[in-house]
Amino acid sequence: DVYRSHPPDRALLEAFLALPPSYRRTVLLYDGVGLDLPETAAETQASTPAAARRLLHAREEIAALLPDLADPAVLHRRLTEVASAERLRAAKPPAVRLGSERRARFWTRAAIAFTLAVIGATALTLRTAPTKYEPPVPAGETVRGVPPKPAPGTLSDTELELRAKLRAQTAHGPERLLPETR
Repeated sequence: DVYRSHPPDRALLEAFLALPPSYRRTVLLYDGVGLDLPETAAETQASTPAAARRLLHAREEIAALLPDLADPAVLHRRLTEVASAERLRAAKPPAVRLGSERRARFWTRAAIAFTLAVIGATALTLRTAPTKYEPPVPAGETVRGVPPKPAPGTLSDTELELRAKLRAQTAHGPERLLPETR
């Protein structure tokens, strides 16, 4: 492996891996490949000012980690040397296609599952929701001028006499029914 045998290459790789992916792409396209700024912005799907800011911040971070690469010309030369040191092979088309198909199948199934979950939640809501509006019961309010209902308590002597008198008299109408013992 070229990065294990050459410590400067390993340091450059570690400096690049410390960058955010969008900064990494911008520096590699601009300083490594040699695209101009508008082309780099188009490739990274960013505006030209955003690509310029990414490039400046990435260069600052690389210069902080590797001070000898602070000059953009030196960084360009160093990236060209590292890129030409080893021939990289791209993945074979069937492997790329298989990975893309798996990813597409996964996201399609996820979208179907999410859609079914939304449909199920909607059906459950329609099934369990009330069919007519029932206004909430308002909280009780005190009415002014009406005395509170008295609580039952012990009977006074007058009330006890009245009760005894009512029980002693026969009521007009049918006699009271009493249970019979068998």
